[in-house]
Amino acid sequence: MTTFAIATLGCKVNTYESQHYLESMKESGYTEVSFREAADVYIINTCCVTNTAAAKSRQKIHQARKQNPQAIIALIGCYAQTASADALAALQADVIIGAGEKGTLAQRITQALQQRPIQAEAPGDARALRVFEPLNIHSFSHQSRAFLKVQDGCNQFCSYCIIPYARGSERSIDPTEAVAIASQMAAHGHQEIVLSGIHTGRYGRERGTSLLELLKELTAHTPAHVRYRISSIEMNEIDDALIAFMQEEERIARHLHIPIQAADDDVLKAMNRPYDTAWFMKRMNEIRKALPAVSISTDMIVGFPGESEEQFSMALQRVENDLRFSFIHCFPYSKRAGTVAATMPMQIENSVKKERVKALSALSQKLHHSYMETFIHRTVDVVVETKKEGLLFGHSSEYLPVYIRCDAARAPKRVSARVSGFHRDGLLAEEMEESS
Repeated sequence: MTTFAIATLGCKVNTYESQHYLESMKESGYTEVSFREAADVYIINTCCVTNTAAAKSRQKIHQARKQNPQAIIALIGCYAQTASADALAALQADVIIGAGEKGTLAQRITQALQQRPIQAEAPGDARALRVFEPLNIHSFSHQSRAFLKVQDGCNQFCSYCIIPYARGSERSIDPTEAVAIASQMAAHGHQEIVLSGIHTGRYGRERGTSLLELLKELTAHTPAHVRYRISSIEMNEIDDALIAFMQEEERIARHLHIPIQAADDDVLKAMNRPYDTAWFMKRMNEIRKALPAVSISTDMIVGFPGESEEQFSMALQRVENDLRFSFIHCFPYSKRAGTVAATMPMQIENSVKKERVKALSALSQKLHHSYMETFIHRTVDVVVETKKEGLLFGHSSEYLPVYIRCDAARAPKRVSARVSGFHRDGLLAEEMEESS
């Protein structure tokens, strides 16, 4: 019995890809064990979006080597793609796969086991990739929610971001393949499918289609119980037609995660973001008018080169008084070699970044509590994910964390529940009826 273990860092796209690696390894006759155990093969699905993520990728390799010095080490993903040849050589991985040929991982591992010692080579240029690699999967084990990777790559080149170099150009899954994978997921009992990508909102542009057309195909050709969630989408990719479709199609989750990255026009310009705060706010108001209860969350980077205390203070005020996101994923700016921002003057001290993260995170908690409060005495549709403290736990269409009092003998996958108040980090609700 040859064992393997997988460690996954980074985004939802990596989560999807790791599920493919898991399935392909099992299909090839390998047995999965925990990454904390001794294994014959360790697969590290890496991330490089920040220095911390890159460091964690390297730490996982050292952990694997310590647990079994004789193990095959497979390094795959964004850090494997962007690290220098010298850095990769120092890690002494047996298999290195970057942005392309991820579907060959199991085969490459088998070859490494048979041919060692083997000299792994650094990946080629990701920007040369033009064809989407679907990496089909059947389900996410023991989960009500599943991820479906529909898009890869990015052409935007924000000044702080390494991802276009790590993932390559934009490319999308064939809609027929997407429907087939989603149908398999539905057949395995998944109640929600999260459409994921590096730049999900630009799905299909190189194919002459769009994310809206994909959503129409998915809702038309998959079982009615499946709810679809857009993992992340840029504001300039949300047109009136998409909002109109969300108004009429309840199977699209009432949650849009729209990264603003900064709430100051000068910082946005330096970031090479394609909008200003006034236009972003205008579009937010239009979306909320069409979908009054919609959750709009965001990503924000603090401590970008040149961001002054005054700019940050004003940004906090705009977020609190005008933008009022339902919650904020807050990140300190991370200097990435090879990006435009890395060469900019007036780099911010880490201590300042930490203070700004603390301030913005506190505001996010305040806004999240305020948004959740509007759902007290209302009914929410919850996809159940687990049990906590004798209560069911899951997320509503608006991505609200909800704890539900329910008959302990039952284990529904989906519940309609009436919110009565707060509980821990979310809402407390009473089951009304099982939705499916």
